[in-house]
Amino acid sequence: MKTKYFPIVVAVFLSLVLSACGGGGASTTINVTMTDFHFEPMEFTVPAGQEITLNAVNNGAVIHEFVIFKLGTDAGEKFGDEDEENIYWEVEVEPGQSVTTTFTAPSEPGEYSVTCGIEGHLEAGMNGKLIVVAGQ
Repeated sequence: MKTKYFPIVVAVFLSLVLSACGGGGASTTINVTMTDFHFEPMEFTVPAGQEITLNAVNNGAVIHEFVIFKLGTDAGEKFGDEDEENIYWEVEVEPGQSVTTTFTAPSEPGEYSVTCGIEGHLEAGMNGKLIVVAGQ
């Protein structure tokens, strides 16, 4: 009797575990760790137009920013003053600190560039991607 139900129990257990992982779907919470010079994770998926909670931890030795660019824009190879007009939203986190804040996700689905706006950090590889999806 025990072996008869074992495959069913395993299948149910695995489906629960996989659904709990979120399957890479959109979330209204972003958890990001900033280090020198990296975001972990580097990709975030959120539902369009929803309020998003950002939990950012700076484990680095220097200040970092989480900068989301407007759709179709980015900083190119180097972040500068000319990029300020292309910023959708940003937050700054001091070294060794954490910040929890909210913002409204863009209403237009697409891939948005994310970077650290501190001089030299983008060039060091501190960038990522915000994927905004519709219908969530």
